[in-house]
Amino acid sequence: MSINEEIRKRLFENQDLGYRDFHAKLMPTVSKDLIIGVRVPIIRNLGKEYAGRDDIEEFLLSLPHRYYEENNLHGDIISRGKDFDTVIYRLNDFLPYVDNWATCDLMVPKVFKKHTGELMPHILCWINSGKTYTVRFAVGMLMSFYLKEHFDTNQLLIAASIKSDEYYVNMMVGWYFATALAFHYDETFKFIKSGNLSQQVRRLTIKKVIESNRISQVRKEELRKLR
Repeated sequence: MSINEEIRKRLFENQDLGYRDFHAKLMPTVSKDLIIGVRVPIIRNLGKEYAGRDDIEEFLLSLPHRYYEENNLHGDIISRGKDFDTVIYRLNDFLPYVDNWATCDLMVPKVFKKHTGELMPHILCWINSGKTYTVRFAVGMLMSFYLKEHFDTNQLLIAASIKSDEYYVNMMVGWYFATALAFHYDETFKFIKSGNLSQQVRRLTIKKVIESNRISQVRKEELRKLR
């Protein structure tokens, strides 16, 4: 049995049809027939198990995968990589095949935390790709690795420069700005107030802030006035 056959067998052994039916409603871009119904903690456990396999490259090169969970497992294995260049190489192979927000958001490679300087050119390249989930992934990396000690107001310009009609891109940009407000309120509020965001992204940002426990009620009211 090949590793691809073995992985698919293991995924179906962990199928939960009720979870599949629920989860399919959250992902309109993926056909229900392509969702097995495997919960994320199980995907994580399988990722930990398979990441160190000598033959894992056979699975990672077998693109496109058929099932949603195969993509999730692929993304989890990439995120476990410890070599920056290898992770970038694998991401560039895989990102064009990502077709939903859940697989996209699952990938947060820990190795990036130690390579923020080297990562930024790749983020800019992904943003310019024009591919919905590649762009979304890039914004997710800005949010995950550059809103604390590596924050620079120029990064707000990078996120705001993204012009898209895609909801899943604009939602992530809004999430980015909502998180930036939580960590760097004054700079981010001034940036938004200056009219740098599209109307849709501004609305999504404020919606996300209002749902957040990180922002005070006083600041939420201040932001509501910018709708």
